Amino acid sequence: MTHDTLDQPVVRFGHVEHVPVHFDDLDALGIMHNARYAVLLERALTPYWADRGHAYRGRDSSPDLCHAVREFTIRFRAPIAATGPVAVHFWLEHLGTSSAGYAFEFRSVDGAILHAEGTRAIVRLDPATLRPAPWSEAGRAVAETLLRPAPAAA
Repeated sequence: MTHDTLDQPVVRFGHVEHVPVHFDDLDALGIMHNARYAVLLERALTPYWADRGHAYRGRDSSPDLCHAVREFTIRFRAPIAATGPVAVHFWLEHLGTSSAGYAFEFRSVDGAILHAEGTRAIVRLDPATLRPAPWSEAGRAVAETLLRPAPAAA
């Protein structure tokens, strides 16, 4: 199954990507192993960025792909207990000079079940020095499409 297989739902902000859960993602209890959530989030983010010109191509990759995860938090709500697609909704809560803060939800494809939710903070790195570096204009333009709108003033 590719990210084009299922119609992607329309959301007010961010993006939803359907990602397959495979048999080897499940643990001995038949539920998705906790460590696999980070992998599936990465598999949801990758096609979004690749479709917008930021695919991994070795040395010819976008410099914005050189980043490190600074923090990853997750709260489990209802186990994923089957193979097949899961809907990963992700968006940016923060976009700084060299950092970004994602929020995400893992839901059933119909959106009815919230399996997990969390955050992921990343820092853009200079590939030569591995020190924080600013996002490129092209990377920032893509990232801005994921920003959650500020709440309306009351």
